[in-house]
Amino acid sequence: MVDAFCATWKLVDSENFDEYMKALGVGFATRQVGNVTKPTVIISQEGDKVVVRTQSTFKNTEISFKLGEEFDETTADDRNCKSTVALEGDKLVHVQKWDGKETKFVREIKDGKLVMVRQTVASYSC
Repeated sequence: MVDAFCATWKLVDSENFDEYMKALGVGFATRQVGNVTKPTVIISQEGDKVVVRTQSTFKNTEISFKLGEEFDETTADDRNCKSTVALEGDKLVHVQKWDGKETKFVREIKDGKLVMVRQTVASYSC
């Protein structure tokens, strides 16, 4: 259930984030800020929707969605995506698609911590 994810989470560590941002085409200055930012992520459930708020000194974002249903998302680096978030077992899987590219985030709870793995940017065809 998504309830396990509903909490306030603080970023502690991030691996290979600069390489990920480069693959997205994020510029040098924005990558430098992104690499030192330690956002707080607040996940909540409001009715039949899940809300993910990301707060930092750099930028705040919020997405609201129904599990398994596609929605429009504007990312922190201003990409406009078609996104879907689904619960797959005990993992929350977030897929973003834009301009023939796709990326996936897998969130899971390990030892009481929210762990998110970003998969590299890949091309796809419709």
